[in-house]
Amino acid sequence: MFANFQEHRIKTSGTEINLRVGGSGPPLLLLHGYPQTHVIWHKIAPVLAAHFTVVLPDLRGYGDSGKPESDANHTPYSKRTMAQDMVEVMAALGFERFKLVGHDRGARVAHRLARDHAARVEKLAVLDIAPTLHMYETTDMRFARAYYHWFFLIQPQGFPEKLIGEDPAYYLRTKLGAWGRTGDAITPEAHAEYLRCFSNPETIHASCEDYRASAGIDLEHDRASTQKLSMPLLALWGAAGFVGSAYDVLATWREVAQDVRGQAVPGGHFLPEEAPEETLAALLEFL
Repeated sequence: MFANFQEHRIKTSGTEINLRVGGSGPPLLLLHGYPQTHVIWHKIAPVLAAHFTVVLPDLRGYGDSGKPESDANHTPYSKRTMAQDMVEVMAALGFERFKLVGHDRGARVAHRLARDHAARVEKLAVLDIAPTLHMYETTDMRFARAYYHWFFLIQPQGFPEKLIGEDPAYYLRTKLGAWGRTGDAITPEAHAEYLRCFSNPETIHASCEDYRASAGIDLEHDRASTQKLSMPLLALWGAAGFVGSAYDVLATWREVAQDVRGQAVPGGHFLPEEAPEETLAALLEFL
């Protein structure tokens, strides 16, 4: 899936990050979401690598990256801590300033990275999310039904981990199927890689910690961040997905950023896999 990409492991101040790097040109960091790995980018990364030096990490807690112990406040899985990993990874590769694209949880990490390290982010693209604080503060029945996992995964440690861990293949298949709208978009090879990584009990726990942090310490950080982002921001969302039907996506991002543009692309939640051509075209035009 990643011909001509080189594998790396980079130690950060808090963990070790697994990643691939390919291409040449200006640096571009791509961050995946839940319950996936950097493999989500496999359909578009080779083309992007013709224009950029493409960096594809697994977020801490996911894939083959480190899964550090958490704490009562879930600080090791706060988006601030996860963003710090990425800053250190890019610095280790020699990149102090870069373009940034995130999908799902990776987009939430990207949002925090742009807030905490604004001078490092040249442009920011967020795929199929509205800002976390907005989504929690406007929760209604429709959102709770569609995103029930937000409330399931934040339950006390051990409960969601136990239930998911009893049959991770079933859980993964169900989640991917529920969010996607294009039946064959996730290739067997990609699905096998997601399952390999998500079958690890440490990954299941770490991903729960990611969500627990989002319902607690991340909201504290978001509420304290009152200045609007100044770098250009692109928001993309699935035309058949939940986010675009439930929110005025551009309006929600204009609440937190000065320069926002964006559009829907075909399919559901997994834009780089369901609509690779349209997602790629939008990203190339913006970046």
